[in-house]
Amino acid sequence: MVDVISASHFIQFFVASILILLVPGPSVLFTLARGVAWGRAVAVLTVLGNSIGTLLLSLVVALGLGPLLARSRTLSIVLQLAGGFYLLWLGFDALRHRHAHARAMTEREETRPHNLHVVRQGFTVGVLNPKSLVFFAAVFPHFVDRTKGNVTVQLVILGCVFSVMAFCTDSTWGLIAGTAREWLSGSPHRLVVLRSIGGFVMCALGLIIVTSAVLS
Repeated sequence: MVDVISASHFIQFFVASILILLVPGPSVLFTLARGVAWGRAVAVLTVLGNSIGTLLLSLVVALGLGPLLARSRTLSIVLQLAGGFYLLWLGFDALRHRHAHARAMTEREETRPHNLHVVRQGFTVGVLNPKSLVFFAAVFPHFVDRTKGNVTVQLVILGCVFSVMAFCTDSTWGLIAGTAREWLSGSPHRLVVLRSIGGFVMCALGLIIVTSAVLS
């Protein structure tokens, strides 16, 4: 990696990535909501899907979407709106079925959402995450050492590193949230409350993203 990216550029990128990952964004809040609602396994699977989406997003930016987004404000807004409305839909769905979900969470393990379904939802949130989109399109180029050549390869490497870091940090949050959920799982009423909180969090987050996109 040193032959492709200079050590100084990589260290600067690592520090910047840590800072942005510590700021709660759509991915973290979505993972927390899923962990509280369904437990640690679902939270980690959500993070897995989210990380795959993040990696795909970084690869798209690396292969040329970054310059296009920099020139097209409309495209950036459309992607933000898509991500915001998807979170709103997930939040409304969680609120609408909160009692059924609470009952399911106290029954057999098979009643939880299917693994592929959980990963797919996490992937959708990750690939439509405006924070990651802005970070990749606007920040990644600053850590590229053009004297090394292979700019696309450098961007791909940075995207892979960021995705792995995101998986580790977000999984930690998901495990914490999932542990809290298991501690409260003896009370269906509490699970209804927790499911409602998770739904409201996703709705609020989606509304914030949509509003920011409209007002930007």
